This record gives sequence, structure tokens and C-alpha cells, in this order.
Amino acid sequence: MQLERVVLIGCGTSLHAAQVGRHYIERLAGIPAEAESASEFRYRDPIIGPRTLVVSIGQSGETADTVAAMHLAREKGATLITICNAEESQAARVADGALYMHAGLEVGVASTKTFVASLTILQLLSVYLGQLRGKLDAETTRRLVDQMARGPGLIGEVLAEANLYSSLARRIGHYDNFLFLGRGANAAIASEGALKLKEISYIHAEGYPAGEMKHGPIALIDPEMCTVALAPRDDLRDKTLSNIKEVKARGGLVVAVLTKGDDEAASEVDFPLFIPQAPDLLMPLVTTVPLQLLSYYIALLRGCDVDQPRNLAKSVTVE
Repeated sequence: MQLERVVLIGCGTSLHAAQVGRHYIERLAGIPAEAESASEFRYRDPIIGPRTLVVSIGQSGETADTVAAMHLAREKGATLITICNAEESQAARVADGALYMHAGLEVGVASTKTFVASLTILQLLSVYLGQLRGKLDAETTRRLVDQMARGPGLIGEVLAEANLYSSLARRIGHYDNFLFLGRGANAAIASEGALKLKEISYIHAEGYPAGEMKHGPIALIDPEMCTVALAPRDDLRDKTLSNIKEVKARGGLVVAVLTKGDDEAASEVDFPLFIPQAPDLLMPLVTTVPLQLLSYYIALLRGCDVDQPRNLAKSVTVE
């Protein structure tokens, strides 16, 4: 099949996975890709057809909006793949093919391990499409797969320092407003970090591309706003560091996820959270875990139920 474009759809956390997946597919496979909210997808009569690959993402495979969007994609003749954690789900039955997470039961309503599993599958799918189109040779493919194999170890290094996040939660857990900033694929991770804080801590939080801060959100910066910035050592680190300096110049508090050894960036923030150096492919997986831990410990500090947050359901089966 000659693919002309890839459309990734999902809701909530799965939408953020789709937004990261768009970066993977365009970079590794060289195919134009876009990420859309499944809940909005079918209301604009999207232009898709036989040369469009639609990838739905959802932990349960039962989300009503996502399944409805999949039916529309099928009616329009698109090839349909679903990424989900439940075999025999509605999504798996509607799709032409399924890529299962095999992540095991996720007890908590707020998705964490299935988000990481979604990103991993999107990496594998992107590499496969890159091979199929002749964009990745055997040596490059082998190198990328070897990088992916390092993921669990890198995440384990972050989890081993959980006590640091518990301590930080006691320092910033009283803030009622948070702004999460990131660039590139980490812009989607910033949005996911904000969503996690909302879901389990009941705190107002916004996720924004760091480059958009000066176009509005900077007006919110004051001593009552806590900014969480993702500035690992990558091609966009210097630009994000510039945004951090803008926040500090306006009296804002900054927590930043940084690469170990980046003393220059650490000197510019109030609370650095260090992660191990990781390949670009794995960076979104490694940067998301500190935000999950931070949300978890702030929720505990505030006495919230981290597994069953109010007003939420694990599978949203109504529109």
C-alpha cells in the first residue's frame, strides 16, 4: 500500500501519545502525520481515503468517541490500526489490525504505564514504516531497536529516586496553579504532565508548547504560579532554557526536568529534577516519568485517591 499520510487519534492521555507518535512517524518514516482528538475527528468530515493510515490509541479499546471515529475512518476507506491494551475490545474488532500493549491490568484510572506502552509501540510502528518505505537501512534499524531496549533501564533510574519527588511535593504541593512547558515531542509530554496533575491532585494545570508562552500564558506568571519545564539536553534545550529565564525574570517558581550534569540549566531554576542522558527516541518516555511521580506525591500529600479520582472512569463508554 502506498501511504500518503498517517492520522493518529485518541482521547485524553491517548491523544498526547498520538501527538508524540506524529513526531516519530515523520522523523523515522518520512510520512506526513497528524494527531487529532478522536472526540472532534468525526465532526469535520475529515479528508481521508485508501492511502491514509488511521491509528487509534486507547487503553481500553472501548472509548465511545474513539470507536465512533474509527467507524468513520472505515467508511471512508482508510486502513485502520488500533493500539490498545485489551484484546477482543470494540476497537480491536473494528480495526484492520491491532497492536496490543500487553501491559497487564492498570488499576489506576489515570493512565501511566499504558501511556509508556503506547509510546513504545508507536516507536516500533514508526521504525517498521521507515523500513517499509526504504528510509531506514538495516544498520539504522538495529541501532534504533537497541536504543529502545534501553528504555526500561533508563526509566528504572528515574524511579529509583522517588524519594526526591516525595520531598519536592512537600515544597510545592500547596500551589494551586501549574504551567507545564516543553518543546517538540516534549510539548505533548508537558500536556500529559498537566493532565496527570489535574486528574489525581485536582489542581488547575495547563500544558503549553514553550514557544507559545510569550503569546499569552506569560501573563499568568507571578509568585503564585509554579512552572514545570522540560529542558533535557537535546536540540531544543537552549530555547527552553531561554523560556525558563523569562519565567524567573517575572518572579515565577520553576521546577525543571534536566539531564544529569547540566549544571548551567540547574543554576537557573529553583528545583532541578535530573534524568539520565537518553537518545532522542527515548526522551519522551524518560521525561514523562518525573511528571507522573510528581503528580502522584502531590496527590498523596493532598489526601487524594490516586487510583480512583473523583468524576473519572477508566473506560469512557459514553459520548
